[in-house]
Amino acid sequence: MPRKFWVNCMATLKHIASKNSDYTAIEAYLVYQHDAFTGKQLLDEQGRPKLRESYILDTLECGDFSFAMACLLANRKYGKNTQHGDIKSHQYIISFDPRDAADNGLTMEKAQALGLKFCEENFPGHPSIVCTHPDGHNHSGNIHVHIVIGNVRTREVERKPYMQKPRDWREGMKHSSTAQTMRHLRVEVMELCESAGLYQIDLLNGSKERVSEAEYWARRRGQLKLDRENAALIAAGQQPAQTKFETAKEILRKQISDVLNNATSFEDFSDKLMQQYGIAVKESRGQLSYLPSGRTKFIRAKHLGDNYDKEAVFATLQANAERKPKAQFKQDTIGKLIDIQSRMTEGKGIGYKRWLTKHNLKVMAQTVKLLQEKDLTDEDALNQRITELETKYHDSLAVVKDLEGRMKFNKELRYHVAAYASTKNIAQQLKTAKRPAAFEEQHRAELTAYRAAAAYFKANNIAKLSSPKKLEAEYAQLASEKAKFYEQYKETKEELLKLKTAKQNVASFFREEEPAQQER
Repeated sequence: MPRKFWVNCMATLKHIASKNSDYTAIEAYLVYQHDAFTGKQLLDEQGRPKLRESYILDTLECGDFSFAMACLLANRKYGKNTQHGDIKSHQYIISFDPRDAADNGLTMEKAQALGLKFCEENFPGHPSIVCTHPDGHNHSGNIHVHIVIGNVRTREVERKPYMQKPRDWREGMKHSSTAQTMRHLRVEVMELCESAGLYQIDLLNGSKERVSEAEYWARRRGQLKLDRENAALIAAGQQPAQTKFETAKEILRKQISDVLNNATSFEDFSDKLMQQYGIAVKESRGQLSYLPSGRTKFIRAKHLGDNYDKEAVFATLQANAERKPKAQFKQDTIGKLIDIQSRMTEGKGIGYKRWLTKHNLKVMAQTVKLLQEKDLTDEDALNQRITELETKYHDSLAVVKDLEGRMKFNKELRYHVAAYASTKNIAQQLKTAKRPAAFEEQHRAELTAYRAAAAYFKANNIAKLSSPKKLEAEYAQLASEKAKFYEQYKETKEELLKLKTAKQNVASFFREEEPAQQER
């Protein structure tokens, strides 16, 4: 079964949707031992599956049949789950705090009773398995309950407030784990723990750092390998250079956090990520995604943790900007001369004139220093350099704009490719539908998306569709090129503005000098 969850402390609720039609495999996973790393079933000396050392298992709503048979009969009766891609079952895992056993008297029997109650109240009408295990993958001693339900409801049930559509309570309909359903179930787990006197956590607020099961096992495998290597080094009298293994996502989180702590705008954040670590960042549909160096596919912020999503990042950037003091004059910054005569006509006092004079002297010192460092004290040389920079600036900007346009087109194309792939089957079914008008009405949204995608391909003369993986790689390459040329554009723009300001300062200085000499 595909598994994906977030690693937390205290009571947690995890959801797994499975497309595996072999319901016996689900039962086998709950009853028999499996390798922690590979997920394969463990066998004894005679080649027979090894039972788990301890478990409690009950079924609900299965009648006289096994869970697997009850699910298959329900599928056949209601004509559901006939396609390979259909979700066949749902699994919800309630993991209790490891401390609950010692502090609050939690036993496997008590956990099983809580799991049965939870299942009866929240999944009525579904063939179900409730199975309690004494320990988790991480060997922390946390008792946990697996609740597996067949996707098809075999009887109509009482409508509950959290149920949105008839499919949520009618017979023959499939279970749907919507956001509202998950919120309801999280509240139920919190209340379950409260009533049983167990430790709990506020499940309505997401964890700050998201660690998927794949990353969890990668971390464990990597640490075991590193420990073995270090043991060999120590035995040989050598000191290990690294004692803690870090996954690629852990390293990425640290790099993002390092840059984020010192950035004051999204542009600054994006530039520093690319400059320091070669990480590209993009915003799409209100979400941030990151592309580390060496990867072709972006990693969405939600797979890294709450601290890396758009809301958190922008809040940090704003706080940094408000906290950062405004610099007066940086060493590489050129200020502008102020026209003292025009300012004095505004009725300013002699003290203000002294400040202006001091300011202009400081600015001219910066100007002269810059021109000397760049060997541009000659007016013709300065003008030539400004002309060169203007050409380079416009060329770099044109490349950046072109790349941005290609990235936009790539994004649009990926959207339509995905929409076309997911709706193509519906469009084909329309051709053979006995009642085309009714089928059209039933699948209006899918058919609209399909036709929009087809129209887009035609308008852009796209005869052969690229794979989503290829388009992702193309986008990553474009993003990398944009970052390179944008850096060139930014550096050119910065130098151009400095030299233009320096030229203006020199001209203003000599204009002020001429009247002063005439007065003398």
